[in-house]
Amino acid sequence: MVPRSVLRVGATLGEGPVWARDALWFVDIKQHQVHRFDPATGAHERWTAPDQVGWVLPSAHGDLIAGVKTGLHRFDPATGTFTPLHAPEPHLPGNRLNDAAIDARGRLWFGSMDDDEVAATGRLYRHAGEDCADSGLAPVVITNGPAISADATALYHTDTLGKTIWRVPLRDDGTSGTPERHVTIEEGAGYPDGSTLDAEDCLWVGLFAGWGVRRYDPAGKLMTTVRFPCANVTKIAFGGEGLRTAYATTARKGLDAAALADQPLAGDLFAFEPGVAGVTTVEATL
Repeated sequence: MVPRSVLRVGATLGEGPVWARDALWFVDIKQHQVHRFDPATGAHERWTAPDQVGWVLPSAHGDLIAGVKTGLHRFDPATGTFTPLHAPEPHLPGNRLNDAAIDARGRLWFGSMDDDEVAATGRLYRHAGEDCADSGLAPVVITNGPAISADATALYHTDTLGKTIWRVPLRDDGTSGTPERHVTIEEGAGYPDGSTLDAEDCLWVGLFAGWGVRRYDPAGKLMTTVRFPCANVTKIAFGGEGLRTAYATTARKGLDAAALADQPLAGDLFAFEPGVAGVTTVEATL
């Protein structure tokens, strides 16, 4: 499992990779850009969002749902237009949306964070149909993940600065049970960033300032570490034929000139062979 750079983008804060409609989609949050990469042809497209954009995910309506700083937007790649759908936190102008996932029922789970990375104002939300609700989980500075089991009975919710990933039981109606500590990242190993589950229900976690990606078994035991040639690995997504290639976004954010000279591939899109398949991304119902 040796990562290789497959697209030189030099992203300030590459994030949100997802395999949808036969291509890899990801964003550069700080550059307000949405990217589409087709590894079969090498084709690369990009669009400019109206503000910081944390992710795009497929919608059952045929377009994409984007998590822009101010809220959910409908994004049409054919025209490049972003149409506002819902603003969950108009009273928190210092917050932005950060990461998201769709469960097996098509419900969208997305988190917010303090853009200054200081105040514990980040919350996790659930959007189903026309209804958007606070998950009820305790607020943190930076929400991350989330990742949801294939049967939609468990949610993995990350408190990045707290270096903790929580496993949260989910009921059929989307309400949550009592969170249990699933993984704690030890000192010196970086911060848990985006996460995703594979076909064996194991959790893959990007490590910001940790030089790699880790895989944890369903009990939270460390199984594998994939070392990267750059410090800030933000998230992986499974794509390609049979969803058997792992794609990883990385970031240049926080690296000074000396670090960037030592990490010339920082901010690029990487790929490696994980030895396991991923799970097909469900389309959001909204």
